[in-house]
Amino acid sequence: MQALRNNHTIQGIVLAIAATLLWSGNFIISRAVSHDIGPVSLAFYRWFTATLIIAPFAFKKFQQEKKLVSANIQYLFWVALTGIALFNTFVYIAGRTTSAINMALIGTTSSPIFATIMAVLFLKEQLTKFRLIGMLICIAGILLLISNGEWSKLAAFHFSQGDLWILEGAFAFAIYNILVRKKPAGISAMNFLMVIFFIGSVLLFPFYLKELLIDTPTHFTPTLIGSIIYLGAGTSVTAFLCWNLSIQKLGASRTVLFGNLIPVFSIFEAVLILGEKMSSAHIFSSLIVIAGLTIANLKSK
Repeated sequence: MQALRNNHTIQGIVLAIAATLLWSGNFIISRAVSHDIGPVSLAFYRWFTATLIIAPFAFKKFQQEKKLVSANIQYLFWVALTGIALFNTFVYIAGRTTSAINMALIGTTSSPIFATIMAVLFLKEQLTKFRLIGMLICIAGILLLISNGEWSKLAAFHFSQGDLWILEGAFAFAIYNILVRKKPAGISAMNFLMVIFFIGSVLLFPFYLKELLIDTPTHFTPTLIGSIIYLGAGTSVTAFLCWNLSIQKLGASRTVLFGNLIPVFSIFEAVLILGEKMSSAHIFSSLIVIAGLTIANLKSK
């Protein structure tokens, strides 16, 4: 029995790490292909590809649950709008004017802060001392990042256009995280993903058509096609499924801690793949943020 539990724990850890590693690549790709394809087009192709991939596996569940889906279509619309249509589109827009390192650090650290504040205001969740301390530490890490270790710069600091897009995306994703907590129990995880992927694709479609008319034409190189497949199959379908399986094996409270690895993976990927420079401020801000998020997930005895 003990060996079986240990095996489940190891499997859960591997699955959680795999999910965060896949998600971290989203920031790298958004930066790498930012000048080859429009941000809305990249988001549309990603979610449409994800819908095509997951549909064969989820369609049977959809047929069984379609009445429940129809009854909750307004809720599913808002989930798809915030988590699918807006969040990643804003990330891809930001990829044109800011670094992958900044996107990873600002995006993955500010969203939990927004979500915590919303949970307290709208869901009446209790703000524990660990959550408050962790949130303040995360803010300190973000301030260290944007000041590049020179606190005198904060007085004259202003966010770049790309940093503001990332903040807006993080805010949208925070709303998504709040909404997901209200997911109807009768809708299976696979069907839930397929439906919001599809709705998100539909919401993006008219803006995709508009972008085709005003933006530079997309040239589908092997690199770009491979990136879209990675986003659709990897960061959208595989990562979500790995994450859900990890929750089943480890529990949500333990699994969520592994999300702290996303900015760490993204920083090293940006240095190795994109050739971005990593400063000591990036390293220290990463460590501070991870410490803050870890403390925020602790529970009082």
